[in-house]
Amino acid sequence: MKNNTFSYGDVRFADIQLLRYRVPAFDSLSLKQKLYIYHLSEAALAGRNILWDQNCRFNLSIRRLLEDILNNSSILHEGTDWEAFVTYIRQVWFANGIHHHYSTDKFTPAFSDAWLREAYSRIDSPVVKPEEFETLLNVIVNPSVLAKRVCQSGEDLLQASACNYYAPDVTQKEAEDYYNALKAKAPNPDQPVMYGMNSRLEHNADGTLTENTYYTQGLYGTELNRICSHLENALEYAENEKQKDIIHLLLKFYQTGSLDIFDQYTIEWVAETEGEIDFVNGFTEVYGDPLGLKASWEGYVNILDKEATKRTEILSQNAQWFEDNSPVDERFKKKECKGVTARVVQAAILGGDLYPSSAIGINLPNSNWIRSVHGSKSVTIGNLTEAYDNAAKGNGFRQEFIPDEDVLKMVNDFAHQLDDLHTDLHECLGHGSGVILPGVDADALGVHGSTIEEARADLFALYYIADQKMHQLGLTPTMDAWKSNYYTYMLNGLMTQLVRIQPNCQIEEAHMRNRAIIANWCLEQSSYWAKIFGMPPAMELVKKDGKTQLVINDYPTLRQYIGQLLAEVQRIKSEGDTEAARKLVEKYGVEIDSELHEEVLSRYKALNLAPYKGFINPRYSLVKDSNGNITDVAISYDESYDEQMLRYGRDYS
Repeated sequence: MKNNTFSYGDVRFADIQLLRYRVPAFDSLSLKQKLYIYHLSEAALAGRNILWDQNCRFNLSIRRLLEDILNNSSILHEGTDWEAFVTYIRQVWFANGIHHHYSTDKFTPAFSDAWLREAYSRIDSPVVKPEEFETLLNVIVNPSVLAKRVCQSGEDLLQASACNYYAPDVTQKEAEDYYNALKAKAPNPDQPVMYGMNSRLEHNADGTLTENTYYTQGLYGTELNRICSHLENALEYAENEKQKDIIHLLLKFYQTGSLDIFDQYTIEWVAETEGEIDFVNGFTEVYGDPLGLKASWEGYVNILDKEATKRTEILSQNAQWFEDNSPVDERFKKKECKGVTARVVQAAILGGDLYPSSAIGINLPNSNWIRSVHGSKSVTIGNLTEAYDNAAKGNGFRQEFIPDEDVLKMVNDFAHQLDDLHTDLHECLGHGSGVILPGVDADALGVHGSTIEEARADLFALYYIADQKMHQLGLTPTMDAWKSNYYTYMLNGLMTQLVRIQPNCQIEEAHMRNRAIIANWCLEQSSYWAKIFGMPPAMELVKKDGKTQLVINDYPTLRQYIGQLLAEVQRIKSEGDTEAARKLVEKYGVEIDSELHEEVLSRYKALNLAPYKGFINPRYSLVKDSNGNITDVAISYDESYDEQMLRYGRDYS
């Protein structure tokens, strides 16, 4: 499909809207580069089953059952039960399992138990045997079984969570004691490996604990061998020798499971900055583990956006200035910012934990000592933010929640540009800023570590996006354009992100908690100091025509509050102050005003919008001449969501 006929699409079901993203940079690449992307993309898709199994031990069997039913022509493809089934399987596909990708609550199917039994009985040669079907049926329809994929509250987070990073009989205390003991024996405590990152913790027959490591001869060996095969195919088309070295190290890591080799790979990956094409393939983020140790599998490939990268290069070149002028204590600042690389890229493929729902910015590696010594890479994924922005045009959301015409004009004029800049600052400099004091465990904040880290990066972005330095560097269109980012951020943290939460529930996802902490803390400060000095608060929520509205009266003062909170959050991170982290999260990031929540849900429902967005991948195919020689790699955007999911189920299982 040509770009001039490209459609972002509007596939809707449940609370999801599916979008498409363009990859315009692909057309101008050489055949060698296209083949490099082709094989890296295959490697990014080949690990799909790993994530499904990590999310819940029943996910793969349930997916096979559901797809078997969907493909069974003897089942009546109409009626309310059938429609409910189609919605359910689409939800399961989107979430890479039976739990919502964001809330992590288990989906409640709207079809009846009897209908599912009848549908199953009509399959001539079912992939799921009858005795297993009974178990899966109970998991699907019983709300009390594996109700939460990631539980962040309770006496034992592992026992309350359905994720599959730990055997069902492993307790939280056992896991924490096991990894604390490993860290205590670390041969090089100043440069620790990421213990537990690529393994499932299980009991031996004698009751002791052991790690079932992810590698080609171990857990997920089938999938990892497939990934390795595609990576080996990619070697021939790498842009430079450094990229080949990186792939060789990644292959060695997958073949051994060695965390020392993973660190070697990561160091080389950070240093490779010459190529136009880059990729991530491996065990990366820890949001899916309630203890924040074990990493979910993800893969993606990106192409450099040369023009847009000019702004991130400016940030990278000035990294030391930002560090030196941060409002945090001098003890927590980096004396020398090394290897800060930031790019704007176009995603070429999304896989694993980045598909179908994806981040719009990524900063890696997650190893604190490697970031400190060797640097980091940050990307803002420009073609995804473009897709989001196009999907939002004219949907009525801003008009509903920003009734002030002057503020609305400011947001319409500058929000997209400033939101991208916020992401640049968050990923490029925020995550890479500051230091952890010697002797402090990088995992000291435990279950609140991810929330505090995201808050730290967001606060850094908010603080500096308002600095006149940004305009001096040519990164903001006007001196006051930053106010649009403050308004949309605070509106989201206080109100609009609540559309993603069901009534009578708390905030649980780390990024949502982070935004709530910042917005609620600033709101409290505004109210407190307004009473002290007898002046209008810097920020307030007011009722107008029966609707709650955010009013920001004093943007510079609001920035001061953000600087104060940044200093405290950096202190918590640097000192590993677990108790302070807990208090901050629990006071500002968890609870929701039920009356405000009900109002926001009602207003949002009237707009008939989907609160969650995700993406359908483009499809790459080899073009050959009559002699079988590869002449091109074609990219197409016309595969439907259902077609893509069923194809992935066939080709990458």
